[in-house]
Amino acid sequence: MTTDIQEPPLLGVRGITKRYGSFTALDDVSLDVRPGTTVSLVGESGSGKTTLARAVIGLEKADGGEIRFRGSAVRGRRARRTFSRHVGMVFQDPYESIDPRFTLGEVVAEPLRAHGMYGAGGPERVRELLDSVGLQGADPDSYPHKLSGGQRQRVGIARALATGPDLLVCDEPTSALDVSVQAQILNLLLRLQQERGLAYLFITHDLDVVRRVSDEVHVLHRGSVVEHGPAAAVIEDPQHAYTRTLLAAILPDSPRHRRAGAPRKGEGGMPRRAG
Repeated sequence: MTTDIQEPPLLGVRGITKRYGSFTALDDVSLDVRPGTTVSLVGESGSGKTTLARAVIGLEKADGGEIRFRGSAVRGRRARRTFSRHVGMVFQDPYESIDPRFTLGEVVAEPLRAHGMYGAGGPERVRELLDSVGLQGADPDSYPHKLSGGQRQRVGIARALATGPDLLVCDEPTSALDVSVQAQILNLLLRLQQERGLAYLFITHDLDVVRRVSDEVHVLHRGSVVEHGPAAAVIEDPQHAYTRTLLAAILPDSPRHRRAGAPRKGEGGMPRRAG
């Protein structure tokens, strides 16, 4: 007789709370991210999305709750270091997240050096990473000021991939980019997910993006999750008034047309998640 034992989620966020004085930025937020899936956290500016992303990767210290990785709590310096090797972060603004004093090679190599993984093969690894994000032929000794915003974000993605992570936390990775470039970056992220089996915790304010890339969505309002479920179910039949408000902001004149998945004019190149 065999017993099916469900594997723990890759990432488990359990009851995370964060306060700044009397202001509660996060209030008992929980979610799971399983291998190879995309879980999106959506809400307007100030809803707590970025605070949660920073709490997950350790840039913010939560006041309550815990982060779990493959079923084990991430506690203590050693566990946090191991966790950081398996989790990469793609930041919102590639102009702020990439130090202009560093060459492209130094930017991408930063996590490799931090984890003692650079070694003799470091330069080749850096070139492979740049190639993998569509920057074939880029000179690792050049500086970021020569790059466009979309190219800089590709460098940021290469840096996030450096240690071979299982999970990327993507904090509004396209919102600072021109509309014409946003679809290219989303397509890149979807391709990398398919090739590498990556899981994504995807932070965004745009349910239109969520509809295209997500397996599951959590709607965050004033620091609390007000609705969650499979992305298609939440977007096609939202149960909470706040979710309906977010959807109304992206729908055209015909809600039925929009929910059926017809792209907006000029958006033919926007990616969709396979399956």
